[in-house]
Formats: sequence, C-alpha cells, structure tokens
Amino acid sequence: MNPRLTAIAGRLKGAVFSIEDFPVVIGRETAATLCLADASVSRRHTQIEKENDQFVILDLESLNGTFINDVPIKLRTLQHGDRVRIGDSQFLFLLHESDTAALSTSIQFDDAHVVSGSTLQIKFDDALYLMARDLSALMKISTTVNAIRGVEELRKTLLALLFEVVPAERGAILLTAEHAKDDELEFASVFALHRHRGPDQSIKISRTITKTVLQQRESILIANQPGAPSFESESLVRDRPHSILCVPLIMLDRPVGVIYLDTREPDVDFDKDHLQLVTAIAAISAVAIENARHIEWLVSENQRLIADFNIEHNLVGESEAVRDVLQFISKVAPTDATVLLFGESGTGKELAARAIHQNSKRASKPFMAVNCAALAESLLESELFGHEKGSFTGALAQKKGRLEVAEGGTVFLDEIGELSSALQVKLLRVLQEREFERVGGTKSIKLDIRVITATNRNLEEAVSQGTFRQDLYYRLNVVSIEMPPLRNRPEDIPLLANYFAAKYGKRCNRRVMGILPQAQARLVGYDWPGNVRELENAIERAVVLGSTERILPEDLPESILESASIISEPATKYHEAVMQTKKQIILSAMAQANGNFTEAAKILGVHPNYLHRLIRNLNLKDQLKK
Repeated sequence: MNPRLTAIAGRLKGAVFSIEDFPVVIGRETAATLCLADASVSRRHTQIEKENDQFVILDLESLNGTFINDVPIKLRTLQHGDRVRIGDSQFLFLLHESDTAALSTSIQFDDAHVVSGSTLQIKFDDALYLMARDLSALMKISTTVNAIRGVEELRKTLLALLFEVVPAERGAILLTAEHAKDDELEFASVFALHRHRGPDQSIKISRTITKTVLQQRESILIANQPGAPSFESESLVRDRPHSILCVPLIMLDRPVGVIYLDTREPDVDFDKDHLQLVTAIAAISAVAIENARHIEWLVSENQRLIADFNIEHNLVGESEAVRDVLQFISKVAPTDATVLLFGESGTGKELAARAIHQNSKRASKPFMAVNCAALAESLLESELFGHEKGSFTGALAQKKGRLEVAEGGTVFLDEIGELSSALQVKLLRVLQEREFERVGGTKSIKLDIRVITATNRNLEEAVSQGTFRQDLYYRLNVVSIEMPPLRNRPEDIPLLANYFAAKYGKRCNRRVMGILPQAQARLVGYDWPGNVRELENAIERAVVLGSTERILPEDLPESILESASIISEPATKYHEAVMQTKKQIILSAMAQANGNFTEAAKILGVHPNYLHRLIRNLNLKDQLKK
C-alpha cells in the first residue's frame, strides 16, 4: 500500500502528500505534518492514524469539522477514493489497488509412495547464506513477486520465474491454512503449472514428500537413480518423474507451504545448486506470499464488515443508534419486503425510506412519497389511485395516481396512521392482490411496487381502539424499525449542526467557519422535541440571522437558550441574567395566580402551552411544588 493525499481543491490543488510517519496531523499551525494556511482550518484540525493495516481519520474538536464525502465525521476508517474536506481544501485518499485474480487448480495427492533415487535434504536455515549466489536471478524474482498483490497471480508468476532458473517440467505451490497450528498443518490451496501447457489440473503430487518437507522444514531433492535411497511412492512410479525438488516456504519460523518441482525428462537432472537456489528463492517468496494472503484476507474481511454499511444514504451520524439503522437498511433494501418505520416527527423516516429505495434493485425506478395527513380523504384517494375522466366534478381528464406512476419502484406513505378507514381497505387490497381500480373506474390495474410506510403514532394502540385495521397493520408491519430521537444520540448533534451550517452557509452565500463551543453546548443540552428537523431549522436561522463567521449562542432560538440542561460550557453572564429574570417573573406570576397556570398565563400575556414549555425548560417544576 502507498497511502497518500492528493489535493483536488484549495491552495494546494495538484499537490500529492505521501503518508509515511504516523500520526499525521493536519492543521493551521506550522508544526503540523500537513500545514494548511487557511483561516477556516483549526490549529490542529484533523489527525490520520494507522491501526494495524487500516488508516483512521480523527477530527480534533475542530470548529468547522472534518468531512468525508461531504458527511461530517468524528472518527472514520478511510477507504481508497474517499474525499476528505478540511476547510476550503479537499483531498483524495488513495491506496494501491489489490489484484485478486481468481485461478483454481484441482491437484491429485497420492499416499502410497515407492520411488528410488538419490535423496538430498537441506535445512532451511543452511540455505540462507547462498542468497548472494545467482544474485541477478534473486533480484529479479524479489522485485517481481513483491509487486504482485493477488495470491494466485503471484503463484503463477513465481512458478514461471522458477522455470527460467530450474529445468523443471511441472511445478506447484501448496499453501497451508492461515493461522493453522503445527499439529494441524494441512494444505488448504494448491496451484500447479506446466511449463508448456500453463495451469494444469492433472499433475499428481506426492503427499509423503510435501508433508515431510512441511513438517521437518527441510528441502528435499530426489534424483531417480537405481539403487539409491528412496521415498516410497507407487503413484510417482506410475507418473515416472525423473527428478523431484521440494522446498518449504517459511515465514517467521512458521511453515506456510511448499514449492514442488519435478521433471519426467530422462536426460534432465536437478542438482544441489538447483536445490540451494530454489531454497533461497523460497525464503524471499514466503514473505511476499504471506503478505498477499493477508491483504486478500483484509480485503474480503473489510468487504464483509462494511457490507452492512456500504449503502447510499443521507443520514448523518456515527452513533450506535444510527449504525443500527444503517445495518437494518442494508438488510432490508435488497428484498421486496414491506417496511414500517416508527418514530417521532423529524427523526428522518423519509431519509431512511429513500435509502432503502436507493440501495434496492428498484433504485432506477420512481420513488413516490405521499403524506397521508396532508390531504383530505377525497383528494388523497385520487392522489393515490388516480381517477377516470368524469368520475367527479372537475375530473376533466384521466389521471394516473401515485401508485400507478411508481410502477416498478417504491411508494412511501408517510403518516400512515392518519389514513381513513375507507382508504385502509383499498390499501389492504393493494398489498394483498397488487392491483387496484382508479376512482370511477372498473378495470383492475396490476401493480409491481414496493410499499414503505411511516408513522409517529402507536399503531398497536390504534388497532386496540378500532381506528386502524388489524389486518392492515399486520400487512404493513412485515419488518419495522424505530428511528431514534435526537435526544437519544446527543453525540451526533455536533456533526449534524456542522453539516447544516455548511449546507446553509453555501446556500445563503455566507461564510460560516464553525460553531462556538458555548453554542454547541447549548445545542447538545437541549432535548430537541422536533428532532433533526428542529435542529436543521435552528441552524438555518442562525446562519441567516448571524452577523459573524461563527455561530454564537445568541444566534440560536430562544427555546434552546432557555434550556437549563447544559452539560459542558457555562452560560454567558448576559444569558444567565436573562434566564434568572425569566424565572423570577414566572414564579411571581404563579404566586399571584395561586398556582393556576391559566391565570398566570393571562397575567404574563402568553399562551398557557407556552408557559408550560417555559416552566419545563427552566426547570421550575420543583420550585412551584414547594
């Protein structure tokens, strides 16, 4: 791997920075590893660390935040091709791509052995001093095999190189299972090559010889000469190899496999020089093979681990609750199952529905969103199912409904709990029969759609009260998840706030360089009854009304400033004085009204509901009980 950052925007555009020493600190200070002379960048803005073979980027509590692919992050594992935005600068994070060519060979092993010939064995350690000999061949092999990432391609190339220095007719590289113990050594994969025919599945290999080399970690050379010592192998007699050479592949004193070469040419013999040279080559190649195997394992493991999150979505957050939602989306998206999304208003149910659609096989087809609470029953029926010309007053032409327009795609029905009883019956038929009639029509129209619904109501309670059909509820609730309220994932609030600040700063053509810690503390300390939607509105307001490059506490709505549950930064003297004054005014009015909320609201000239909210936000309930 060759990790590097390539600048694609900003003052350093076009520059390439290799990442070698860790940690890599990116920031405005001159002592940073990568210094960015940009006022929107914090002194120590971001840090890249290496954990095992992965690269992790960490935001260092910067004011403007760190964005990966336009999503604000706190901690994230970098992938090849990720786009890193820090202030006005953007970088591409690049790595070498792995070659995972897939070649397979089926090799036959035989256990009964009778071959006569002279046998030479050499210990692995005794061959290392020979690496200086045939230096050019060793250098060529070392340079070549260390540049290959795929295991199968590496084995094929290595055998071809061996054929250049050893007169072998056939060769094979047998590898053990990764992390196998010494008493469990077995060959997990084999690749064989014929000098002239290429990959060959018909080659027979002596199990006795390969197992002996693997277990004793000694190279073996067998020359087929009558009367000489022998390894017994009846199969080899039938296949008539004239010479056999087998050497172990050793990595950190652990055998990882063997190299097996033979020839059936009667006038070709392997000698001691061949054995020593191949043993030296094996010492070089073992490291390359093990590294390639490890890289392939990491790639496959990484793909397996991120499969649940390798989805297109616009959900911002890194909390455990958001990861659970993304995992749910990754599992249900490939299916056609009907999905029911629970959750309070503003938690992102439509974003989740769109993510399910975007990552499904229906992604190229329409996504139709309908709010069931936004239209009267008669209009909603026409909106969903369409109508025929003349079916009612004003129906001047035939109109296709949202269900019909979404053919092949996904229909998202928000606020499904507000659906009238008559429309519940019609929707039930759509889910059961996948067909419907337009308003005023008699012809059944077949449908191929996926239905996703959402509600902020308790449908089980609605079923028990008789306001929602039980059979429809069971049809909708095939798979379901509750979208987490923002108060249950406070660690995502700074990420969301920075995301919305950047979004509306760009939209309003206003430079926003971050959120002051005092304002951020107010955001985190608020309970957000309106969830993400309320947070987005609060940040948009702060961007529009703010007068500085940073969002200040006074730029936030009053409801947030009134909240007393601040968990980190203390309030400013001004806001503390305002809060204390409000408390005294409310306590005085409640005392004057003898504890009557309605009378106290009249005295204050506010709505009773607003007074209740003020008492809750200012934590006055306990004082009023005294």
